[in-house]
Amino acid sequence: MNATIPIALLTPEARLPTYATDGDAGLDLRASESFWIESGVRRIVSTGIAVAIPEGHVGLIHPRSGLAAKSGITVLNAPGTIDSGYRGELKVILLNTSAAPFRIDVGDRIAQLIIQEYVHADLVEVSELPETARGDRGFGSTGVA
Repeated sequence: MNATIPIALLTPEARLPTYATDGDAGLDLRASESFWIESGVRRIVSTGIAVAIPEGHVGLIHPRSGLAAKSGITVLNAPGTIDSGYRGELKVILLNTSAAPFRIDVGDRIAQLIIQEYVHADLVEVSELPETARGDRGFGSTGVA
């Protein structure tokens, strides 16, 4: 399913997000600034773009797996949430989990944007929830591997 998403380039350094290959779910977001990110440091990174997410959809910002695996750079609040009413610049909170500083340059792919439909829940307060086989058993309750 395709959706038309209006996008604005806010700075001369901004680049349109792109899908790397056919069938990809995530659009690559690119940095619109250059900087070093030190070991253990988090930084809010400008993309230089704003998008109009359609009502009934959400934009989710995910880490890039290659950047995380090779360099230890990840999205801190993964996934970041872009609501349909937000019209400001998309920014990404990056965290350097490696022991070494890492350089980001203008145009580097720093994260992925996934546009997804969602269900808006109508909550109903009850005194008891329906029972299930799992019940209230939490973390690790279904076993290892």
